[in-house]
Amino acid sequence: MTTTFADLTTMRVGGPIQRLCVPATTPDAVELLRQSSAAGDPLLVMGGGSNLVVGDVGWDGTVIRMATSEFGIDGELLTAAAGVEWDRVVETAVDEGLSGLEALSGIPGLVGGTPVQNVGAFGTVTSDVLDSLTVYDRQTGRVERWTPDRCGFGSHRQSVFKHSDRWVVLEVTYRLRRSGQSRPIEYAELARRLDIEVGGTAAPADVREAVLALRRSRAMVLDPEDHDTWSVGSFFINPVLAKVPESVRDCPRYPDVKGTKLPAAWLIERAGFPRGYGLQWGDGTVALSSRHALAVTNRGGATTSNVMKFAAHIRAGVEARFGIRLGPECDLVNCSF
Repeated sequence: MTTTFADLTTMRVGGPIQRLCVPATTPDAVELLRQSSAAGDPLLVMGGGSNLVVGDVGWDGTVIRMATSEFGIDGELLTAAAGVEWDRVVETAVDEGLSGLEALSGIPGLVGGTPVQNVGAFGTVTSDVLDSLTVYDRQTGRVERWTPDRCGFGSHRQSVFKHSDRWVVLEVTYRLRRSGQSRPIEYAELARRLDIEVGGTAAPADVREAVLALRRSRAMVLDPEDHDTWSVGSFFINPVLAKVPESVRDCPRYPDVKGTKLPAAWLIERAGFPRGYGLQWGDGTVALSSRHALAVTNRGGATTSNVMKFAAHIRAGVEARFGIRLGPECDLVNCSF
C-alpha cells in the first residue's frame, strides 16, 4: 500500500510518496543522505509533519522521515537526535530538574525542527537555550558541529534552514539550568494563569502544566478526535513590516530586528474571518480552527488543493482590508496559494 503525506502529517493532506526511508539512528540517516545525493534522486527530509503541507501530487523521489532516537543528559546539557519527539524532551527535562524548556511544552513535531523556525512559544524561543547542533551539509557531504551564531536567527521565525535544503539537522544540544524555578515568564496570559507577576518565575512543572492547558484551550495539542487540531498550528506567519500602514493603527505591534511584527490572527479576524470561519465556504472541508484564527484546519476529507484555495481566500481578504499580504509559516512543497 502506498504511503501518502496525508498519513504522515498533522494536517492529514498530501499525495503519494515514491520511496520512504525511516532511519532509526543518526549514522543510518547520514548514510541514507549520502546515498540519495550520489543517486541524484529528488530528496525531501521531514520530521513529524507538524509544519509541512505537500501537494496532492505527492513526491516523486525519496522521502527520509527522521526517526532517530539518541537522547541523553550531561549535567546541564541535553542532547537529542533530530527524530526524537519534542514534547518528550521537554517532559524529561522538567522531570530531571532542568529549567529552560518548560514554556515550549506541547509543541508538536520533532527535535530537528526546533532550530529551523527558531520554534518558540510564551516568550521562549529555541535560540534562548540552544548550545550547539550537528548538521549534514548536502553540498559537501560533511557532518558539521555548529554554534548558534551560524543559524541565522534574528527576525521572526527565520534561520538559514528555513529557505534552503542544503543543511539537514541531525542532532541538537540545549543548555539548560538545574533549578527549581523557570525562566522569567514574560507572557502576560501565562503569568496570570500561574498567578505571578510578569517577569516572575514558577516551578517548571507548574509552568509546563499551565502551558499545556493554554495550548489545549487553543486546540494546539494534537488530538486525533478533534478536527481543530488537524492543522500545522499557525498557518500564516506574523508579518514583519519596515513601515506600519495607517490601516492597522489599532493593531498590537512588537519590535523585530527587521521592523515591526504584527499578529496575523488580529489581521485575519478583523478582516472578517472569525474563528471557525469556512464551514459554509467551498465544500466545508477546510476552515479556521474554532479556537485559533491562525490555524487552517482539515475538517475531514480535505485535499491540499482545498487547503490552498482556502488560504488564498483568507490572504486576499486580509490584503483587501489592510493592504498587507500574509505568507505561510509552514513549509509548502509542491503546492502554493
